[in-house]
Amino acid sequence: MFVPTPDQLVANALYNTLVGQSRQPAFYLDGGVPDTLDGRFDMIVLHAFLVMRRLRDGGERGETLSQVLFDEMFSDMDRSLREMGVGDMGIGKRVRAMGKAFMGRVKAYDEGLDTGGDALEQALLRNLYRSAPPSDESLASMVAYARREAAHLGEQPLDRLMAGEVTFGPALGEPKP
Repeated sequence: MFVPTPDQLVANALYNTLVGQSRQPAFYLDGGVPDTLDGRFDMIVLHAFLVMRRLRDGGERGETLSQVLFDEMFSDMDRSLREMGVGDMGIGKRVRAMGKAFMGRVKAYDEGLDTGGDALEQALLRNLYRSAPPSDESLASMVAYARREAAHLGEQPLDRLMAGEVTFGPALGEPKP
């Protein structure tokens, strides 16, 4: 019988929260994110990136938890592909491609948040909107959201995050609490 480790339980809680946030209809309706398998994957990636970016501030413990969260995310991706009927022979190839895509997006989003200017906007255009260019308003809303959530996560106590508790602000078009 599989008994999850404490880190796996924390990562699962973080992952479930970030997936819940990434599924908010406002991202697809107001933000212009394509409501497709790719669009949903990219919303999960954006939120996972934001959480993992904050976990970096937690030193070795944060790095370990970030890796366990990564593993949780890709275990879920594997399960999802299997549920969609992808055969065993194709799973590894697809998951590797998704992992490579994730790492590229992390690098681009990090640079976008760190350098300012239009770097984040360009990264979101290339990745989040790769198949469906958004309106200028939708893109501006998503850029503002990503910056706001990076700052919001930066204000959350690390000990709470490392206990599996993470909160996100309102999705696009939703009133602030």
